[in-house]
Amino acid sequence: MVRIYHNNRCSKSRQTLQLLQEQGQAVEVVEYLKNTPSAEELKDVLSKLNLKPEQLIRKGEQVYKDQFAGKSHTDDEWIRIMVENPSLIERPIVVNGNKAALGRPPENVLAIL
Repeated sequence: MVRIYHNNRCSKSRQTLQLLQEQGQAVEVVEYLKNTPSAEELKDVLSKLNLKPEQLIRKGEQVYKDQFAGKSHTDDEWIRIMVENPSLIERPIVVNGNKAALGRPPENVLAIL
């Protein structure tokens, strides 16, 4: 079963979920704005994505512009910031076993199925 960190208000997230379903995948949907991943979960996902925490930040979000733009943080601080402000987590993220992909564009996730 694949897991998608999903925001139903995001068109890319909806498109990625639809693509997974069209591929016949059993999907666990995690609405991360309601059920925020823990710091440990985020570290695990980042490891699978092979990304640094700052690379997973949505820099267009108002909370980023207001509070974090232009500031330097450690990896652990960025993870704490994402846990406290889940809207800053880039979406959608699909995890399949020990692999993960960002669904931007949605077709990116096909490589890990």
